[in-house]
Amino acid sequence: MRTHRSPFALTRLVVAGACLGVAMAAVATPAVAAPAVATPSFSKDITRAAPAVPPFKTRVLVENLEHPWSIAWLPNGEMLVTERGGALRRISRDFKLDPRPIEGLPTNIAVGGQGGLFDVIVHPDFGRNGLVFIAYAEGELSGRMASSGTAVARARLDGQRLTDISVLFRMQPKSRGGRHFGGRLAFDQGGSLYLTLGDRGEEDRAQKPNDHAGAVIRIPHHGEGRPDVFSRGHRNIQGAAIHPQTGELWTHEHGPQGGDEINVVRGGRNHGWPTITYGVNYVTGTKIGEGARKAGLEQPVHVWVPSIAPSGMAFYRGAAFPSWQNSLLVGALRAQSLSRLTLEGDRVVSEERLLVGEVGRIRDVRVGPDGLVYLLTDESAGRLIRLEPR
Repeated sequence: MRTHRSPFALTRLVVAGACLGVAMAAVATPAVAAPAVATPSFSKDITRAAPAVPPFKTRVLVENLEHPWSIAWLPNGEMLVTERGGALRRISRDFKLDPRPIEGLPTNIAVGGQGGLFDVIVHPDFGRNGLVFIAYAEGELSGRMASSGTAVARARLDGQRLTDISVLFRMQPKSRGGRHFGGRLAFDQGGSLYLTLGDRGEEDRAQKPNDHAGAVIRIPHHGEGRPDVFSRGHRNIQGAAIHPQTGELWTHEHGPQGGDEINVVRGGRNHGWPTITYGVNYVTGTKIGEGARKAGLEQPVHVWVPSIAPSGMAFYRGAAFPSWQNSLLVGALRAQSLSRLTLEGDRVVSEERLLVGEVGRIRDVRVGPDGLVYLLTDESAGRLIRLEPR
């Protein structure tokens, strides 16, 4: 398969009005030599029955979280949890939820629809610098002239307060509406930070070279330097994780009606939305774009038809579930399940659907420092749930 470099890979683009000197810059790094997957696997073809007795039991650790979105661990074993309504909460090592939200969040978090406070991630060297990073919808979601877009801020966690807060990236241009913000964060092994963005419900924006919508943004090491567009052509990425062996960024995104995808995201690549997709239009079921393939546009690793509405994902590298080594765990909102995908290199060779209808809409999936699996459920009384060996 030929290696394709999209036009934006060599062109620096600046959006008028970009804040704090943050410009839209395209990646200038050559595309990774490894070819994209030629033929994706399809969930309907490789899904196998879950074991009658799964190797885990579920334990509810925390209840009454308001639409929780993301989990992060501090070095002392405490946890941070975001709530979409705009609160950052602390959970003790014995899983007591602090009733006081952490203060100092940005004051212009746009809450409504799918918008609000999204991911939280702790700097790899948090023990030395105390830095955390948050993704959120910035702006307004109500009023005749309202507009919003996804932003990333860096701050120092000092007890129950964020200090020294600075905005590293602001999506441009902002837009009206409350859909498709993306909002996942991931650090690669070199310390660069990745932010996933959605198309904001305006699908053609994902192919516009002077628009952040539908892109993955790379923020350089320590947040010092100009963010750039790492990849383009995404619909709404709700899961992101770094492969523990290859160091590459894997993401999954919501398709339209059908066609949810897992992608290996490489610099300078175009993932095709809405020119190509395995999904169809809602209601009418009509074709979108030019079909499922086009020369020069990337193919996904895996496709779910029908859609599961994936959210949150993690590679499993713990010792608690030995049979889950080389697995990718993916939560699902619509399907209300946890998918365990078995990997061979960049190929998905099998899928198990776990917890189907048992715990509700799964928003986030993480593997804790203890090797156990932690889930967040997306509801007004959301829960933190742990999977433990039987």
